[in-house]
Amino acid sequence: HQPKGYSHAESATLTTAGLTAWRALVVDGGIKPGNSVLVLGSGGVSVFACQLAKSLGATVFATSSSNDKLEKYKALGADHLINYKEDPEWGKTVRKLTDGRGVDHVIEVGGPGTLPQSINAVAIAGHIALIGVLTGSAGEVPTAKLMAKQARLQGLIVGSCSDQRDFVRALEANGVKPVIDKTFGLEELADAFRYEESGKHFGKICLAF
Repeated sequence: HQPKGYSHAESATLTTAGLTAWRALVVDGGIKPGNSVLVLGSGGVSVFACQLAKSLGATVFATSSSNDKLEKYKALGADHLINYKEDPEWGKTVRKLTDGRGVDHVIEVGGPGTLPQSINAVAIAGHIALIGVLTGSAGEVPTAKLMAKQARLQGLIVGSCSDQRDFVRALEANGVKPVIDKTFGLEELADAFRYEESGKHFGKICLAF
């Protein structure tokens, strides 16, 4: 069932982006209040992960190539904002901001092009949820550094029905609503795909018909 008070468009964001973020942080990650979370980019999973992490009492680090999107992250409660184009060594920056400790959880959506920096950023015995491959489907992994960090790198795709039921109960308790960047009519489907391809969106793109 959809959460009480949710529209159909809001509910449509839950079964993929929302549930993936929930599984990464709660089911697989076992997030606790006081943990730190790094979210990469501003797609649906990362934005939802920021919202969930803040609702669970975590400190959030957010990266984007757009300062305007970073301001939107700030409005969602993100604690530290990093423009990865201006700061290509953002993994090192995250460690500095955590006094050398690193973050407990990384929402990794880039794949091989960003994974080395994510491994730099993660804490010893931390958790990297490998969700996306925006920079390619294969590439080199700094295995020695991953081993030295004793970090857990876990791939995941969405989640189970029971995960989703738990997720919905949590949303009803914490009042989190998804960020919908723009809604298109069904006849504007091609425009919706073009908008997604442009990378201008922050959060989810929805269709209404």
